[in-house]
Amino acid sequence: MGIQSLTKVIGDHCPNAIKSNEIKNYFGRKVAIDASMSIYQFLIAVRQDGQQLTTDSGETTSHLMGIFYRTIRMVESGIKPCYVFDGKPPTLKSGELAKRLERKKEANKKLEEAQENGDTSNVDKYSRQTVRVTKEHNDECKKLLNLMGIPYVEAPCEAEAQCAALAKAGKVYAAASEDMDTLTFSTPVLLRHMTYSEAKKVPINEIHLNKVLEGLQFSMDQFIDLCILLGCDYCESIKGIGPHRAVELIKKYKTLEGIVNNLDTKKYPIPEDWRYNEARELFRNPEILDPNDIEIKWKDPDVDGVVEYLVREKGFNEDRVRKGVEKLSKNLKAATQGRLDSFFTQVPSNANVPAKRKFEDRKDATTKKTKPNSNRGKTKNGSKS
Repeated sequence: MGIQSLTKVIGDHCPNAIKSNEIKNYFGRKVAIDASMSIYQFLIAVRQDGQQLTTDSGETTSHLMGIFYRTIRMVESGIKPCYVFDGKPPTLKSGELAKRLERKKEANKKLEEAQENGDTSNVDKYSRQTVRVTKEHNDECKKLLNLMGIPYVEAPCEAEAQCAALAKAGKVYAAASEDMDTLTFSTPVLLRHMTYSEAKKVPINEIHLNKVLEGLQFSMDQFIDLCILLGCDYCESIKGIGPHRAVELIKKYKTLEGIVNNLDTKKYPIPEDWRYNEARELFRNPEILDPNDIEIKWKDPDVDGVVEYLVREKGFNEDRVRKGVEKLSKNLKAATQGRLDSFFTQVPSNANVPAKRKFEDRKDATTKKTKPNSNRGKTKNGSKS
């Protein structure tokens, strides 16, 4: 879900925080990509005759098709992607996950009814609503990325929080995700539609956190409180408070505590045991790997390995796969040239990040320094934790 109505709030109050770009404008940029969100998109979008792509034995391959070809398209545009996979969900998210499970159960019931009635339009609609990313999907994508020479990171918890941390530390230019709470985790730059902009013929939206804060005239802490008030994955929201009212309340009372102490609870009943303080702490100090312990490297693809996996095991067309790997190898080398302006980019100081970015295209130094109270996780393909 991310943050409800945050896109509208930004559009209404700080439209200059968003700019639209073609994918080619990101030549030489390193980008941390929310892997699970991308895989979910591929499972929904990469279809034939309304159904997910499968092998002869019925194994789903839509996610692999998406990862393979969309990654190649990004690299062709000079982008150096690093995928970040979710770890265990935070305890606070259990309520939201339970709601999602109920919605999928309901969609499954409606799907069965549509199939019995031969209602093809609703079969397609409800089949998309039942899609979920499994551990097997993730593991298969990790295997493919490793063979392609594309780095990935296994976050200990939320992928968007780890993406944000990599961007804050200057390891990458931006975090790419459809979840707006990536901004709430303090990424300096959020890219939306990165993995499907060309396929859907839509521009990439680049959102700058410093301009969001400037337009709202909020501190980062106030912005986090606003996001909780709008509605997030980690606690209930106050019914009846829309985006316009939420901004007004933060401007007037400054904090959620101030709002709670002054709100007309008959008109706006506050949820019992409203755990906004825990949600606030999760956004301020998420469980992540220390970016300084992560070395992100792109390698030459294993051509034979990719062919063996996609063609021999998964039934892909060999000629297309070989041409794809050839493009990948050629353009990965070109992307290492980087872009001149990346050497002088600054991270916004009001986003609680270092004042100057590290050089994006030099070899990242790795110091053995771990974030307090963070679980160390695993990284693959040249990354280390």
